[in-house]
Amino acid sequence: MLQIGILLIQHYKLLSLAAITDVLETVNKIYLQREAAAPFKITLVYTQESKSITYAFPNYHSEPLEQGSRFNLVLVPSFTTDNLPQSVADNVAFLPWLQSQYQQGAEIASFCTGAFLLAASGLLNGRIATTHVDCCKAFSAAFPSVNLLPDKTVTHDEGIYTSGGATSTFNLLLHLLEIHLGIETAIRTAKIFAVDMGRDKQHYFSTFQPTRQHNDELVAATQDKIETKYQEAGTIEEIIKDIPSSRRNIVRRFKQATGFTPIEYLQYTRIEAAKKMLEQTGEQMTSIILSSGYNDPKAFRKVFRKTVGMTPTEYREKFNASAHRS
Repeated sequence: MLQIGILLIQHYKLLSLAAITDVLETVNKIYLQREAAAPFKITLVYTQESKSITYAFPNYHSEPLEQGSRFNLVLVPSFTTDNLPQSVADNVAFLPWLQSQYQQGAEIASFCTGAFLLAASGLLNGRIATTHVDCCKAFSAAFPSVNLLPDKTVTHDEGIYTSGGATSTFNLLLHLLEIHLGIETAIRTAKIFAVDMGRDKQHYFSTFQPTRQHNDELVAATQDKIETKYQEAGTIEEIIKDIPSSRRNIVRRFKQATGFTPIEYLQYTRIEAAKKMLEQTGEQMTSIILSSGYNDPKAFRKVFRKTVGMTPTEYREKFNASAHRS
């Protein structure tokens, strides 16, 4: 029987914890229906600060991390808050425990933004990892020693696993099932939960959400110019020519405040506009290309594929609601 410890973290995401426990319970039931021993023993591990949360899960065995039990597999669910540094700080007691579990032979898997807690333990340093696609920039800034692969749904590096956003939780769980119980169990579970086992990329789920949480009026004015003038096919210099500052100063301050150069910001703004048109309209591709600020179809398709991870046509087929109804 595999001893599984699930961290009962503060600010846990209910969907994440529910998905993890539901899949593990379902597999146990599959084995019991075959009159075989259940393969998993599930334990919720809590700190003094998260002890009160155990009352929400009366059907599970729970224990304090001070008890010192050894696990074969430790699972770190996702956070529900946007303030990830604070979420990690509120769960700092888990960090030495995670290190100890790994040193004693446990495998460790984080789901979605749970990767921030796992990375804070130092166990991801020098290793590959992924997390929610919209949190990758913040993750890289906080943990530069981690080899982040933003487009990956699942990563595996020396007994440490991570998954991307939300439903990627299921992909990682299926991966773990295949490793520990075999492909047959993984496939049966995938069918029960209607999960596509072949999905290994997540980049096309990302949304460009530029920050406005800075006090630089020059940068804010530049953002406004780009966001209102992006359809005017031309250079970034033409778009921001009325900003009262030198190009060098604008680029320096813009990069410092937003994390992007003005040219990158313009590119992402245009691609995001194209994505929305592909999702919501039936416009011809030529019209979409021109409306998003490009006048060269070949250049547009190249940038779109590089940014989104698929062609514009593939994106429309995947996300356009009217296309799905037809």
